[in-house]
Amino acid sequence: MSCTVRIPSPLRSYTAGAGTVAGAGGTVAEVLSDLERRFSGIRFRMVDEQNRIRPHIRLYVGTSEVKALSEPVGSGATVHVICALSGG
Repeated sequence: MSCTVRIPSPLRSYTAGAGTVAGAGGTVAEVLSDLERRFSGIRFRMVDEQNRIRPHIRLYVGTSEVKALSEPVGSGATVHVICALSGG
């Protein structure tokens, strides 16, 4: 299944500056693996060594927040990657 993935500014160095890229897969995990094949290193910025979504990252399929990488992604869906901001 194909989908659209919205990439936040802090991760666009992996996508040659593209804010929107195509993704493929039936689950969030499959979409992220597809991105990793094309944009080496991007998945590690979103998912840790225990295969968990990093605390500063939020993933959404449409308007629903992703709680597990096994969640489905329908054909034509939009996956949004959101990075938390911090500072002081």
